[in-house]
Amino acid sequence: MKFFFDLFPLIVFFLAYTFANASPESARAMASEWLGGGLSADQAPILIATATAIAATALQIAAVWLKTRKVGGMLWISLALISIFGGATLFFRDPTFIKWKPTVLYWLFGATLIGANLLFRRNLIKSMLEKAQIRLPDPVWARLNLLWALFFAALGLLNLYVAYGFAQTTWVNFKIFGCTGLIFAFTLAQAPYLSKHLIEDKPSG
Repeated sequence: MKFFFDLFPLIVFFLAYTFANASPESARAMASEWLGGGLSADQAPILIATATAIAATALQIAAVWLKTRKVGGMLWISLALISIFGGATLFFRDPTFIKWKPTVLYWLFGATLIGANLLFRRNLIKSMLEKAQIRLPDPVWARLNLLWALFFAALGLLNLYVAYGFAQTTWVNFKIFGCTGLIFAFTLAQAPYLSKHLIEDKPSG
């Protein structure tokens, strides 16, 4: 259930785009009511999807706040990015901005992993996985942190390649299914390597 909650804005974005793209003229009329006239049927689906994603992210944060009375930093970052890039997309009626949003997010992830390690000697991957009782030698943690940073850098570049090299619908599908699938596959691919280096607790007594 938490998995779907975390992906709630993405799911809403995909559904809104899919339904709007299926009825472009109706979508154009709806978008024109929100943003004013002069919109084409091709512009409307991505603008509607962007607006709903902004609303969904705000709703997600509100739900977390009501439940826990605190909101994690990543959620605030997600809201800031979708508001900035999504807002620019709506204001200029240009999908270029929203297409850059995943890349900026992934590059920010990668830069944070590297920056925290270099500036504060803190391995964020280690901090996250140790909460799940995963213990590894320090050199393995260092390699893992670097691998994730490189992965996010590559994923950001791949998003731009798809965004500018393929049709908008292809990019939307890649953003939802491709990026999520690659992150999941990359995580699974590390399992055999990590299992070789796990530090097992010694039995007491």
